[in-house]
Amino acid sequence: MKRKPKFILPTKYILLLMTGVCIVAMLLCFTLNITGGPLNTVAGYVFVPMQKGINSVGSWVVDKSDNLKQLGDVMEENEELKRQVDSLTTELNTIKLEQYELENLRELLELDQKYPSYDKVAANVIGKDGGNWFTNFTIDKGTEDGIEVDMNVISGSGLVGIVKDVGPNYAKVAAIINDTMKVSGMVTSTSDNLIVNGSLQNMNENMVIEFSNLNDKDDEVTIGDPVVTSYVSDQYQQGILIGYISTLEKDANNLTKSGTITPAVDFEHIEEVLVILNKKQTADN
Repeated sequence: MKRKPKFILPTKYILLLMTGVCIVAMLLCFTLNITGGPLNTVAGYVFVPMQKGINSVGSWVVDKSDNLKQLGDVMEENEELKRQVDSLTTELNTIKLEQYELENLRELLELDQKYPSYDKVAANVIGKDGGNWFTNFTIDKGTEDGIEVDMNVISGSGLVGIVKDVGPNYAKVAAIINDTMKVSGMVTSTSDNLIVNGSLQNMNENMVIEFSNLNDKDDEVTIGDPVVTSYVSDQYQQGILIGYISTLEKDANNLTKSGTITPAVDFEHIEEVLVILNKKQTADN
């Protein structure tokens, strides 16, 4: 004979039933003002823990809500701080740029004062040939500013080069480090003349240019002596600093010397220049 399955009350119904019993017990306690007995005992065991649990949950929810609000405030403050940092960074970069430009202008002013007998016009470099060095470059001033071909160009501490081409609002400059350039120079300590030759190879290897034909029969020229443009030059104004002798040796003829010169100008970083508006006057002019 087949056995009938046992009836099992689902858990959710048991929970509902117990909840109902608890509610009835509470109502009886409140309506009948029962302060003792089994109902009060049951209420103590059932409802007090429930109340504590509810209070704990409520406190947890309140704490979490406060924490979320505080987190939101912190995130908002963090965003405000980020905006302030970005603003201060931009301001600092602007100050650095202005300081850099001011230093460049101060350098140009000092260079201008170094050669007070020449009229000059300041110009910005707006283009250059490829490579690391400013061998040939373009400036933003031209004939409208009085610039002509063969005018000398200076920057930093001395001679940069000479104007080779000019338009209404631009001019092209050939630097003395160019392989094709030659400048008549003079050692200031002895007034001996020499020829300065551009050399990109030496610039790339040792950041120097070459000189030759130095007549130093008394061996008075030494390393570190300044070299300036000579009065015998037909293109360059006299007395503009070219650089400093870095190496020196006798030629095979034992009559002249040659060597290298460290340029006075940083030919890797040229941004502003001064163009001397006075052209060299020669016997042919």
